[in-house]
Amino acid sequence: MSFNKGLERIDVELMWDPSPLGSDPHDLDLVAATYTSHAPTAAPAYLVHVDSRSPDGTITLSRDSRDGRGLGVDEQLTLELDRLADRYLRVVVGVAIQQNHGRLTFERIARPEVRIRSGRDQLALEDLSGKSGWTGARVAEFVRDGSGAWGFRAGVHGFDADPETFATVMGY
Repeated sequence: MSFNKGLERIDVELMWDPSPLGSDPHDLDLVAATYTSHAPTAAPAYLVHVDSRSPDGTITLSRDSRDGRGLGVDEQLTLELDRLADRYLRVVVGVAIQQNHGRLTFERIARPEVRIRSGRDQLALEDLSGKSGWTGARVAEFVRDGSGAWGFRAGVHGFDADPETFATVMGY
């Protein structure tokens, strides 16, 4: 028996500045993907993205900005890892740039940042502004260990894919 509960509730916050006046809006989205013990690196069991939540309510997107005018935090994703069913071993979080107005990459977005917190503890603050050629980025990975405790794997990995493809491959 282990008394280490690990991480329980995580807040992932995405911020960026609006596009210049007169130009098309920049729309970034947080995406979460869950993976089971039967397929920890295969296709996600389910995705949480704009206007959706997990089937059991443990992963929710509570803020959604389509233009970066959120006055601070533009998008917020909450993961209640301690409530996820035991069959889930991994949760991967990413940021996708909508490609509605032509190809747009992180280096063209003003001040894109992701902050990851557990309570008052900041686990990571990632600046995505210098990521040349990326249209999506995996920004966090949470993994359940053998005792059932959740841990955090920091690191950013970039992708050049449309948002739908990115959501399915960001966990590989």
